[in-house]
Amino acid sequence: MGYFAPMKAPEVLIRPATPADAAACLAIYRPYIEDTAITFEADVPSVAEFAARIERCLATYPWLVCVVDGQVAGYAYAAPYNERAAYQWAALCSIYLHDAFHGKGIARPLYAALFDLLRVQGFRSLFALITLPNDPSVRLHERLGFLPFTVFEHIGYKLGAWQRVGWWRLDLADFPADPPLPLPFPELDSADVGLILAAAIIKTEVALGRR
Repeated sequence: MGYFAPMKAPEVLIRPATPADAAACLAIYRPYIEDTAITFEADVPSVAEFAARIERCLATYPWLVCVVDGQVAGYAYAAPYNERAAYQWAALCSIYLHDAFHGKGIARPLYAALFDLLRVQGFRSLFALITLPNDPSVRLHERLGFLPFTVFEHIGYKLGAWQRVGWWRLDLADFPADPPLPLPFPELDSADVGLILAAAIIKTEVALGRR
């Protein structure tokens, strides 16, 4: 009988999150809460609460994690633009990276995969809120096609200062009359999801110099 070596785990993986990723994602998110105004959240949630957020998100929207050498390097997810029924074709998007992976080129393919999934689901428009100034975030969103459309001055108070927030918009598709409702993320064809994530993994590997 021949010897078969065990398959090596992939060094780079982009996949849907699970509640088991909550601790790793929260470890990335915590400094954004405690040290920045990038998020307006003020209190660090528990791991259990964060796991529940992931689970709620995945019932409708993608929540993706990028794993590099076994470590969650970043995550991106979508959320409702507004709970009113007429807004259900629009979504908000967010991305957070581990400090060690800033500037490594993983944000763009991770975010683009999220947008491709939302497009396949049938979402029509996507919005990003950016606390200003934040030149890296602005560059990332605009390179991915977002356009700025307004800035709210003195809209939030955090870290002892009034904060300003810019809004950016990306149209994912056209706007037909009587559009079909977006598909919940779990109802997407697994082959379509796999192709989108595989392409994002390749782009991430290229960015990290591993391909």
